Amino acid sequence: MIPIEDIKKAVAGEVSIDDATLTQFSKDASLFEVRPEVVVAPRDVEDIKNLVKLVSLEKRQNPTLSLTARSAGTDMTGGPLSDSIVLDFLKYFNWLSAISDDGRISSAPGVFYRNFEKVTLKKDYFLPSYPASREICAIGGIVNNNSGGEQSLIYGKTQNYVEGMKVVLSDAKEYTIRKLNKSELDEKMKQTDFEGGIYRAVFGLLESNYQEVKEAKPKVSKNSVGYNVWDVWDREVGTFDLTKLFVGSQGTLGIMIEASLKLIKTKPYSGMAVVYLKDLHGLPGLINEVLKFGPSSLESFDDHTLKLSLKFLPGLAGLMGFKNLFSLLFSFLPDVFHVLKTGLPKLMLLIEFRDDDEAKLKDKLKNVGVLIESMNFEWRVARSKNDEKKYWTIRRESFNLLRHKVIGKQTAPYIDDIIVRPEYLPEFLPKLYEILDRYQLLYTIAGHVGDGNFHIIPLMDLRDPKEREKIRPSMEEVYDLVFQYHGSISAEHNDGLLRGPYIQKMFNEEIYKIFKDIKKIFDPQNIFNPHKKTDSSLDYTFSHIKNPGA
Repeated sequence: MIPIEDIKKAVAGEVSIDDATLTQFSKDASLFEVRPEVVVAPRDVEDIKNLVKLVSLEKRQNPTLSLTARSAGTDMTGGPLSDSIVLDFLKYFNWLSAISDDGRISSAPGVFYRNFEKVTLKKDYFLPSYPASREICAIGGIVNNNSGGEQSLIYGKTQNYVEGMKVVLSDAKEYTIRKLNKSELDEKMKQTDFEGGIYRAVFGLLESNYQEVKEAKPKVSKNSVGYNVWDVWDREVGTFDLTKLFVGSQGTLGIMIEASLKLIKTKPYSGMAVVYLKDLHGLPGLINEVLKFGPSSLESFDDHTLKLSLKFLPGLAGLMGFKNLFSLLFSFLPDVFHVLKTGLPKLMLLIEFRDDDEAKLKDKLKNVGVLIESMNFEWRVARSKNDEKKYWTIRRESFNLLRHKVIGKQTAPYIDDIIVRPEYLPEFLPKLYEILDRYQLLYTIAGHVGDGNFHIIPLMDLRDPKEREKIRPSMEEVYDLVFQYHGSISAEHNDGLLRGPYIQKMFNEEIYKIFKDIKKIFDPQNIFNPHKKTDSSLDYTFSHIKNPGA
């Protein structure tokens, strides 16, 4: 039993054990449900330090005691779910520093991305790794999941923009981590304290397994599975960067209290080509040709998503930037003409270009249009910023529409983030569809097709045991197919409860042991976010799939 009175004495923030709060924090955007024993909203860093001390002292008497950090709770893997203590960072850890003239800013984990971007855009900067859930997610999740999104095709993931972090580690002290040169690393390793021990242990582990670690890096543009050990120690350049470990670690190594970010300057001109695909057979070839033009984004959504968006169009009008429903409906006339001509598209492709030069932008759109027509696809150019925003809203809000608007079925995101190299798509996609159709799954497809990264969301009645029984075997068949094509089972969404049990299968025994050693170096008592990463088990995972009928 958690010592509630001891927790209340240890913190200045709120301690909640009421049913409504525990129910709220037992869920995220995943198919899991794990009820915590207590939710704490820490008021400051001292509260976090005191909680780490308390858990560390009580761990022997209560081995299940732990701390799990949570910001907005939009994770699709069960990452912020815990049956022990959940830390709610939204209430007090929601401050931002001023943004510098060269685009640097520090953020607490509880800052919503939508508020973060309002500040950065005032100086024409943005964080390009924002996910599709940009309107409801927070910086803590973006950093700890190593998020990527529609701009990642050219800008990469969050790890590219984190210059430093402040963290509380398992000794209950606060540390700053950043990229070090070799002489700075040597000084750290001379220290005789806990911090010095971490640097010596991590460096020794990565140096002694240097070649194996480098060769184990997944051969795809994005990966969030396991710990990012391959980018920490660069022997050739002589740099050592622990932020690469912490970004994407889902709070399993320590508690992040601040992230220092280097942002990207916005480009003033953008344009979008919209392609209507009546089937998916020509998709791989089209992707490979379009990538040669260097688009900033290459996104997609399918017919199920389009139908759902049209059904709930009035509720999306504000998000799309239209003042009234009539102007929104008018903007869809070109799409209606395409539907009347060729039928409802199976997939819609959004090809966006951004540039500092308007003439160059128009040339790219013109040339990509010639390509699209030569391949016999229907297409159009978005006529205005609102026209572009309309499509982006459908793409970004697709998962929320599924979660909140579909009656009788629930989103079951368990094959939601697979990625293979685009050149494999002609072979990979038919095999993928065969698996999905054989299990008679109703599913939507959206994602970052330019990276070969697909978000497939089955819609299931989780009250039906026969439906629930499909999850594990269909997931494992899809994962095996991904491994066959040297891909990753998570490009952006991370492991959480969902994929933790499959990390070992994706990597060899030696790399998995390195992951386990990393966890032990930072968190020998398993204080931070258990049942994730190397502490996962299939029994725990599949025993926590939520059952709406229970």
